[in-house]
Formats: sequence, structure tokens, C-alpha cells
Amino acid sequence: MTEIDLSEYNYDLPVERIAQHPVKERDNSRLLIYDTLTIADDTFKNIGDYLPDGSLLVFNNTRVVQARLLFRKESGAAIEILCLEPLLPSGYDQSFSSYGTVEWKCMVGNLKKWKKEILSLSVGSGRHRFLLMAEKVCAEGDAFRIRFRWQDENISFSEVLEAAGHVPLPPYINRKDSEDDRLRYQTVYSAINGSVAAPTAGLHFTRQLLDRLLNNGIMSASITLHVGAGTFRPVKSRNIEGHKMHCEHYFITPETIEILLEQRERLIAVGTTTVRTLESLYWTGVKLLDRSIPDEGALHLDQWEAYDLNQDISVKDALEAVLDKLLENNQYVLAASTSMIIIPGYRFRMISGMITNFHQPGSTLLLLVSAWTGISWKKIYKYALDNNFRFLSYGDSSLLLSETMLKKQKKIQRNL
Repeated sequence: MTEIDLSEYNYDLPVERIAQHPVKERDNSRLLIYDTLTIADDTFKNIGDYLPDGSLLVFNNTRVVQARLLFRKESGAAIEILCLEPLLPSGYDQSFSSYGTVEWKCMVGNLKKWKKEILSLSVGSGRHRFLLMAEKVCAEGDAFRIRFRWQDENISFSEVLEAAGHVPLPPYINRKDSEDDRLRYQTVYSAINGSVAAPTAGLHFTRQLLDRLLNNGIMSASITLHVGAGTFRPVKSRNIEGHKMHCEHYFITPETIEILLEQRERLIAVGTTTVRTLESLYWTGVKLLDRSIPDEGALHLDQWEAYDLNQDISVKDALEAVLDKLLENNQYVLAASTSMIIIPGYRFRMISGMITNFHQPGSTLLLLVSAWTGISWKKIYKYALDNNFRFLSYGDSSLLLSETMLKKQKKIQRNL
């Protein structure tokens, strides 16, 4: 599996097919439906027609923060800092609620122009104006530790980012962020600050659509995975074995795990981030049962770890092991992290389907889709290209089911 040739997962994506703006109404985007035998084409607002009865939609309720900070040196050189994850204090909640100073792991644009000087940015926030300063402390893995300080002790770091930051649009959207992006590059159900990229599969849902699905018996649950910039990291090695997967932090309440246990035969993940979280949750339970996590050890899943663990433990046993661990430690939430990579050959444990946008050629996200659909990903993407679907973050969507489960037979536009 680790010797997968990435050239087999490339396709020609014309630049004009990459959506630069969202459609006017969220749920008026297009929807491709695939159920292993057929492919259909509809509008996203009609997704309820294709979800199996009793489905449980699992959403990622992370909220995108205005994580791009644009500084300018006295020389005129522009320095862009993208906040990735908190280091001091290390918790997201603690960092966002901090006053005066924080330290974050950051990516730095135009790094060669930034030597040792402290950068400063004058920021206006309502009736307040303050000076935000950035100091490069040291290298931090493939990024940098940046210390931020600001002069107004009445403003939290969350408010600093809201006032000074820009929407962290992905690099293939070739324009400056706008005020509209603050609303549209955010799901309507976002709740927990922490992401530097949107879980874009959820951008198509409106409040009205969610209410309609609930009234039709479609249930929902939420997890939180803070999406990092690594989701856009290109695979530069010829074989997937040479690619280092990024780490992301996720959080799940015991109540949600209990819902997942009850509905484990009908889970539809909204987005690849939710897929990755749910599968990582299962393997965390496996590790607990196999006693491969030290008593005080961090709950982390390495890139290839799942492929070497016990493959025969049931979903029920794995999730109950996580619940027992939380109960034993009097924890109200599971806080864990994952570097897991999902590639063709992986056997999914948790989901019966996924909702996802169309991904970049040769990306780890496309590999995840291929792991779910098999070689049919090529026919799915060809259909999308031939029928003028819009691609990537602001593009159209797909519903990929594991078997023939269309609730209402509509005209099938093309057989696979």
C-alpha cells in the first residue's frame, strides 16, 4: 500500500473549473450522487431525497479563524503569518481567551525578508486601536514559533484575530479575501474556533435545509476537528510512503460517542475531516483495548499506525473502550490528535457514506476518496468534469454511498 504511485491519482483540472467564489445560495450548488452502481446529478438542496432512512449525518463544527496576519516592514516588504496551532498556552480555548501575549506555530510568507526584527501592525477594533507585534522565536518543525504581543489588555487573542486577521482562503483561490468570505467560508453550524481552513463539504448546508432534513427523520451529531493548513500540502514524493502527513486535533463528547454507537450502521460523514476523525476515533479505541497507550500517554494516532493495529476489533467494542476511558478519568470530552492517512486498500470501519467536494489531483484527499470508491473515482471525476461541475473549496459537492440506497428513483443520467 505504501508504494502507491501518485501519478495514478492525477487528472487534468483546468484552472477555469476551480471555483473562485461560492454560488449565490449555499444549497443551490450541484450534487453528484454515487452509490457503487449508478451516478446521478441534482441540486444540493435535494440531498434528502438520496439519504437512506434513519441516516445520521456527522458534522465537523469547527470554526475558521481569521488566521492570516499581514505585516509590512519599514522597508516596505510584506510578511504574511498564518497561525496554525497554539503553543503557549497550548489549548485552543486558553489561547483564544488569553490577554497580552500568546505563542503560536505559524507558517511565514516571504521569510527571507524577515530577519530578527519585531514586526508591528496598527489595528483598529471598534473604539479601540492597538499595536500588534510579532516576534520570530525559533523554528518549530516545518514552521516557526511566533510570539504575538498587543498593548490593549482588554482584548483577547480571539478578538485580535477578528480585528487584524484575514480569511485564510486556500492558495488556489487567486484573489484577496473579502467581507463576504467571512460569512461564506464558514459553515452555518460552526461553533468552536480553531481551523485555518474550512471543512468545505459543509458549506452547502443552510439552516432551512438542516431543519428540513431533521423533520424528515435524518439525525445529526457533531465532532470537532480543527483543520490545519497541511490539508493543502501537496504530495511531492513519487510514492505515498515519502509523504509526511500533517497532525490535526479533534474533540468528541461522550454524548456524541453514545449516539455514534446507537447509529453505527447509518453514519454519513460530512467532509473528509469528519471521515478522518471518525476512523481515528475507532483506532483510538483499538489502541486502548490493546493497551498500546501508556496510562498518561497522549491519545494520538500516527500516520501509518492504523495499518499495523489489531484489525478484528468491532466498532462497538472500540467505541465503548473510549467511553470507559473518559468515564474512568472523569473527562467531559475526548481530546486527541491524528496524523492518520487513508489510502486505497484501507478498510473503513465507521461510515456508510460521505459528503465531499471535488479534490485536487494527486492529493491525500483524493486518495481518501479513492479508498472509499475504488477505481470508480476516475469515472466520478470524469463525469463531474464532463458535466461542468465546479471544483475544490467553493465548488460543488458529491454524496458517495457504499451501496445502492437511493430513496427515490430519479432519472439516472449515466451508468457506471
